[in-house]
Amino acid sequence: MHRTADIRKVLVLTLALNVLVAAAKIVYGHMTHSVAIFSDGFHSLFDGVSNVVGLVGIYLAAHPPDEKHPYGHRKYETVFTIFIGVLMFATCIEIFRKVINSFAGRHETLVTTESFVIMIVTVAVNIFVTTYEKRMGTKLNSEFLIADSRHTRSDIMVTLGVIVSLVFLKLGFPQADPVAGLLVAIFVATEGVRIIHDATESLVDRQQTDATLIKEIVCRVDGVIECHEIRTRGTKSHIFVDVHVLVDPAMTVDEAHKIADRVEEDLKRGMPEVVDVVIHIEPSTMV
Repeated sequence: MHRTADIRKVLVLTLALNVLVAAAKIVYGHMTHSVAIFSDGFHSLFDGVSNVVGLVGIYLAAHPPDEKHPYGHRKYETVFTIFIGVLMFATCIEIFRKVINSFAGRHETLVTTESFVIMIVTVAVNIFVTTYEKRMGTKLNSEFLIADSRHTRSDIMVTLGVIVSLVFLKLGFPQADPVAGLLVAIFVATEGVRIIHDATESLVDRQQTDATLIKEIVCRVDGVIECHEIRTRGTKSHIFVDVHVLVDPAMTVDEAHKIADRVEEDLKRGMPEVVDVVIHIEPSTMV
């Protein structure tokens, strides 16, 4: 529960900051007819939306295992991580619409001193958010926070690009605005693909940790002759382990069971992210 509460605090703080940043960009971008600033504002807005999605996902993931969900609800966090990627694709639709209108010359972009001030301030806020969120995501083993920090990091790069486009607009290159908006859309789509790919790997039970470390821990247990067929699944912070352990065939069932208990205890002690271990005891032919 401490982990869930800590993740929730991070999301609430970053939500407030992301909403302020997005509002500043969208309102000012609309007022000045800047496709680049307006598009960047939507990019930031989905940082905030992803925080809301994260709060819901973390709440569901924190529920304990039950009869219908014996492995718990932790993968809800992964499902909602994928939703972030989907939202980023939705953002691209609005951005492309603005880009097309701008290339068609349906409005003239205004560039003022306030344009630069707003963009520079929002970059500073985003640098704080992405650094803080990534640090806490690593500390709390939250793939959602890490994915969300990457989303915000992309916002920094996009905003820097928008600032450059404002410079070119000021120098008399009107096409710099829609070009910057187009680059924003491409950047958003690329990051969305990356986030969906990483989250999907977790859902399809990709190996979640180094099998070598598991083998080292298991083989140090007295009575274990060898182990093989090591499999892991789950998420980085919530790992399920399957392992086949070879023991002396002359052992009694009770003796083998005690070895299995020690293997489970040592794995959970040596790897705190391991929450469940299934051990298959086999007679060794090496004795």
